Amino acid sequence: MSLTFYWYPKCGTCRNAKKWLDAQHLSYNEIHIVDHPPTREELQGFYQKSGLELKKFFNTSGLKYRELGIKDTIKSATDDELLDLLASDGMLIKRPILTNGERVTVGFKEEEFEKMWL
Repeated sequence: MSLTFYWYPKCGTCRNAKKWLDAQHLSYNEIHIVDHPPTREELQGFYQKSGLELKKFFNTSGLKYRELGIKDTIKSATDDELLDLLASDGMLIKRPILTNGERVTVGFKEEEFEKMWL
């Protein structure tokens, strides 16, 4: 199973997820989510495969999220508008994102990773 791991190295949650992946001896291709953010099309695919609401893809604790007032925008925006917004800046995307092309997890919860990736 080939995994792709979108992360931000300064993010503690991302570092914890990386440690977990390494401890499980899972191989993955790591992508810096800010330097090389997923495209709108990739984000749409993640959204469709994840089973999550699109708003779960936003880094709600991020500075950029607060600066842009997305909390208010998110309630009335369409999925297309939200995807465009996510694709505009990697710092808006909740991380890490882990995918094998069929399944997707957003964020890191050890129990969820165990169920999904082991």
